[in-house]
Amino acid sequence: MSSSRAFTALLLAAGLSSAGCVRSYAGESALSFQDLDYSTAGTKQAWPVHRVALPDVTARYGLASPLHVSYVDLPAPSPEAKTVIFVHGLGSYLKFWQAQLDVFHAKGYRVVAVDLPGYGKSDKPATFPYTTEAMADAVAELARVLGVEKPILAGHSMGGQTSLSYALRYPDALEALVLVSPAGFEKFSWKEKQWFRRVMSSEFIKAAPEAGIWGSVRQGNFMHWRPELDWLIQDRVRLAKSPEFDAYAYANVRTVRGLANNDFVRDNLHRVSVPTLIVYGTDDRLIPNPFLHGGEARELMEYGASRIPGAALAPMKGCGHTVQLDCPEPVNEAVLAFLADPAAAKPFVEKTKPEDKAPKPSEPSPVPGAPETQPSPTPAQNDAPAPSDGPRP
Repeated sequence: MSSSRAFTALLLAAGLSSAGCVRSYAGESALSFQDLDYSTAGTKQAWPVHRVALPDVTARYGLASPLHVSYVDLPAPSPEAKTVIFVHGLGSYLKFWQAQLDVFHAKGYRVVAVDLPGYGKSDKPATFPYTTEAMADAVAELARVLGVEKPILAGHSMGGQTSLSYALRYPDALEALVLVSPAGFEKFSWKEKQWFRRVMSSEFIKAAPEAGIWGSVRQGNFMHWRPELDWLIQDRVRLAKSPEFDAYAYANVRTVRGLANNDFVRDNLHRVSVPTLIVYGTDDRLIPNPFLHGGEARELMEYGASRIPGAALAPMKGCGHTVQLDCPEPVNEAVLAFLADPAAAKPFVEKTKPEDKAPKPSEPSPVPGAPETQPSPTPAQNDAPAPSDGPRP
């Protein structure tokens, strides 16, 4: 059996074993990405969705037409309020922060949530590189367009690695980092990267059966599933019938190949210079990669916290990978407490020195965007995927 078929079989088995008696959405009509419901969880009050062109990113990456991204902007009550920009993970969109946007806005923050290029209601050009460096450039330009000089970035999974790339390349344009189940800490060999390349394809994403989607979303990302989260399945099943889905699937494939193409983030964690909080679920089933490495998320998150100067760690006991939706109340409490007084956060101190393969301090990797240079275009790709988000339909 091929790697792709074996992986599909595993996801299908997970879906059949974990979904139980659930509703099927296979018979429902197609859903356009532009018709995704971006609204509060309880009252269903629609969030204001805007679109903006990013001319600098368009020019930097030689795109044939202007790149537009969509975002939600909830204005703060005062111009002095800090701004939090929420950055989603692989395969998702800004609604994955549904349990945070209104809560943080009610606390007095200006709240911005972005659909990254290729996702949600944003454009999905085939020629965009879909690396975390390119994604970080898009977030940085959006912040400039919105007049936000030093935002707080909150990134989930792939969005966490994107936020780290932003922090390394635009260190003077950032207030603080909140990394939620972040990708970017896990080390992969070239053979493992090639495995991802073989497994992840547009056909794999498009052919995912509904039972497999239930498995990969519900079983892979959550420990506390509840009926109000069924929209995650409904959206995914209905979007697959949309003509736009091919472009979305291709964006996912390119993103996976670009996430860890040069280990830029992992090799430069020691250069992060802003207050950082790492939030993760102790029962994360996607980090570390369960098919290649196994183990506990705690080990990787402690590795990242030990390398980022002064980083604080907030483990969410018994919670899964999409921890901001799985365990929203404790996540919100931890993040809001951190943002209220980052200096008061207790830095993580590792008990024992890991044997790890971290970069030697005497041989730092070059950092695009260091003070003496300008942020560079995306480093040369080797088509190496990043694994922490892992292949899934």
